[in-house]
Amino acid sequence: MQNIKKYIDQHKDRFLDELTELLKIPSISADSAYKNDVLKTADHIKASLEKAGCENVEICETKGYPIVYGDKIIDKNLPTVLVYGHYDVQPPDPINLWNSPPFEPVIKKTELHPEGAIFARGACDDKGQMYMHVKAMELMTQTNQLPCNVKFMIEGEEEVGSSSLSDFVKENHEKLSNDVILISDTGMIAPDVPSITTGLRGLSYVEVEITGPNRDLHSGLYGGAVANPINVLTKMIASLHDENNHITIPGFYDKVEELSKEERAEMAKAPFSLDNYKKALDIDAVYGEAGYSTNERNSIRPTLDVNGIWGGYTGEGAKTVIASQAFAKISMRLVPNQDWKEITELFKKHFESIAPEGVKVKVTPHHGGQGYVTPIDSVGYQAASKAYADTFGKTPIPQRSGGSIPIVSLFEQELKSKTILMGFGLDSDAIHSPNEHFGVWNYLKGIETIPYFYHYFTELNK
Repeated sequence: MQNIKKYIDQHKDRFLDELTELLKIPSISADSAYKNDVLKTADHIKASLEKAGCENVEICETKGYPIVYGDKIIDKNLPTVLVYGHYDVQPPDPINLWNSPPFEPVIKKTELHPEGAIFARGACDDKGQMYMHVKAMELMTQTNQLPCNVKFMIEGEEEVGSSSLSDFVKENHEKLSNDVILISDTGMIAPDVPSITTGLRGLSYVEVEITGPNRDLHSGLYGGAVANPINVLTKMIASLHDENNHITIPGFYDKVEELSKEERAEMAKAPFSLDNYKKALDIDAVYGEAGYSTNERNSIRPTLDVNGIWGGYTGEGAKTVIASQAFAKISMRLVPNQDWKEITELFKKHFESIAPEGVKVKVTPHHGGQGYVTPIDSVGYQAASKAYADTFGKTPIPQRSGGSIPIVSLFEQELKSKTILMGFGLDSDAIHSPNEHFGVWNYLKGIETIPYFYHYFTELNK
């Protein structure tokens, strides 16, 4: 591989400027008010793929937001890499906690990012990481170093469950045929400790609704005599964990994969400072399921968390009411072998069963997906490991992630190929939170490393 660093050095300012322009577009898929911005982003990605040297670039319409496809087929006898990413982003709320506007990107130096980090919604998840692949493609085509075939599939609904992607994949097996799928939507342990994500948790996401009286009531006239939906909801939610923070839903753990002592010992070798972890979050203690370490709790164990809860009066001042309704959004992160549809049904059955008389319960499933584990003895993993070793100077550590990318299991089921997760973000990048950011060094390092993956994947497949 030649002139990779030289090309990046010559064009790094432009690479950052282009990412900045992409981050300015508020492509929030969860909010229909931003529909035109999401569609504008799809057009932007299409133009970027064309400039990077892709052919057959098109915007593929779906029932929801479009999927941008492009490819570069140089020889059908060579391996084909399918790159997946997403151009939609999470809502930026709460806006008041951002130090700079979420869609007005700024580069600021931080303790972890002395070369600067770009602060904006989507900087790391996933515009910045997805755009690394676009620029790596440009680098390879401009320096005549593309060793194999490449296909891009960039969607606009990942943050809302990828509901349209399933049909698109099922209907386009030939178009999407590949030898390996490459995704950068995960992270690594530290800038000096590269890692490759080998496992993802699944997801079940539901919304619950508790209804009591047919209207809001005066808390003085009716308090103590009528079930208060907010009180009921909070009690029901509290009962979903026992004193050891074990989830109490019957059958929830029946299919949970239990890792061996040897596997857990290997996981424990990854560098981790509990003091630094607590300091970064400004907490004085960690919390979770008894019998497991912090890194195990957030990767190989299932969880249940309330993501939002509301009801009654929340405005300024006082309003003494018993609310008619109370609501909560709840996510369950699942481990391999747990089926998200089965878990959703178990949750629904249990939650309805623990409701007291005097209220009605409604459980609405939103979306979900299966967990995934990729083998470390595959050609794809070996190619990624060699790529990191070349650019970081050390062999990456295999690591299971606590996050979910529900479509990864779908890809294997439909396209019969493995996924390699080459993430360049850090846990501290505040994805889904205010002040999301992505290190300039990480962004450029990704662009540098990705071409080596193509080189080694092609070489190992000869």
